[in-house]
Amino acid sequence: MTRKQRRLTLIAAALAVLGVALGLVLFAMRDSIVFFYSPTDIEAKAVAPGTRLRLGGLVAAGSVVKGEGQNVTFAVTDTNRSITVRYTGLLPDLFREGQGVVAEGVLEGPGLFRADSVLAKHDENYMPREVADSLKEQGLWQHSGKADAPAGSPTTASE
Repeated sequence: MTRKQRRLTLIAAALAVLGVALGLVLFAMRDSIVFFYSPTDIEAKAVAPGTRLRLGGLVAAGSVVKGEGQNVTFAVTDTNRSITVRYTGLLPDLFREGQGVVAEGVLEGPGLFRADSVLAKHDENYMPREVADSLKEQGLWQHSGKADAPAGSPTTASE
C-alpha cells in the first residue's frame, strides 16, 4: 500500500468507528430524550418501577392532600390517566389544582410516583409544550389566544 492509500484507509476506518459510536449513543437515548413522561406515556411504555424520570401533566382537581409536616399527596393527570404523587417538601407558590406541573423522582409502582422536586407553571400562559399538545389532541385545549400586556403598558381597549 502506498502512503496515500494507508491514510485514506485510516480516515475511512475512523469515520466508520465514529458512525457506529454515534449510532449506539442515539439508540441508547431513543426513549430518554423526552423532557418528561405523561401518565399515559408511562403506562404505554410499561416503565419499570424504580426508574428515575420526570412526570408532567395537570394537578387533578380535588386530589391535593396535605399530610403531617411537609408531606403532600396529589394526582397528576393528562385527562386520560392519573398517577398519584407523594412529595415531601415545600411546594412552589404557584402550585394548585388544575395547573401544569412537572415532578422529578422515582416511579414506585403502578400508579404511584415519589417526587424529589416539583416545578409549577410560572404564569397564566405557560404550560409545558407536551402537556399542551396532549390537551390539543384530545380537544380540551382552552387558550385565550391573546398575550398579556407587560405591566404599565397601554392596552388596545384603553386607547
